[in-house]
Amino acid sequence: QVQLVESGGGEVQAGASLRLSCAVTGRPISTLHMAWFRQRPGKEREFVVLSGIGGSTQYAEYVKGRFTISRDNVNLMVSLQMNSLKPEDTAVYYCAATQSLKRTYVSPDEYNNWGQGTQVTVSS
Repeated sequence: QVQLVESGGGEVQAGASLRLSCAVTGRPISTLHMAWFRQRPGKEREFVVLSGIGGSTQYAEYVKGRFTISRDNVNLMVSLQMNSLKPEDTAVYYCAATQSLKRTYVSPDEYNNWGQGTQVTVSS
């Protein structure tokens, strides 16, 4: 049973940085595709970034160049460094994991393990 626990959310001003972490237990992280999603107020959950098992990364256009995902296969941790934050980045951020991707990595339906979410609020 894979368990994911996020931490690192908070409230910052526009232009600031935050680092989110996702602690992974229950399975070697090297066997998991790891992703971050977010859910903005009144919106559906949306893809942010993927760190694939083979080392590939895929970023949503709206975070490309500002956000960076990294994984620590030894310490079982996935991190999301968020720079140049904007008010529109305000959301609950979720860590997600799956052993296999069947269709498209941007769909929440592909992931069968989720963390509880951590709130990120960016004020203007």
